[in-house]
Amino acid sequence: MNTELNESKENLTALCETIRDLISMQDYQTCESMICQAIGKYPHAPEPHNLIGILLEKTGDHPAAMKHFRAAWALDPTYLPARRNLECYGTFFSNGRCAYNENDCITDDNDHVIRRN
Repeated sequence: MNTELNESKENLTALCETIRDLISMQDYQTCESMICQAIGKYPHAPEPHNLIGILLEKTGDHPAAMKHFRAAWALDPTYLPARRNLECYGTFFSNGRCAYNENDCITDDNDHVIRRN
């Protein structure tokens, strides 16, 4: 059972990185297909909902994006990327920096987000 959980986590981490790359290339159709498959395979995981929220935000569907960020947050209230995205996109003055995974939520002592290159 623990092996299954580790495999799922590894698959979801890889999905986050793949979606980051595909969104940067604006390959939104492939993103949508991959994320929808992940939602079906991991229905209780917050990662796919967070990713579809990012995709929807990038394609201009803000209300639907916020619903998916809230769904990710509801599935796992400890999942920081969903919270970060709710904060980022839930204001009038979004900084446009979304969180694809936990690495995007690492902060320094002054609560400033440390970004990966």
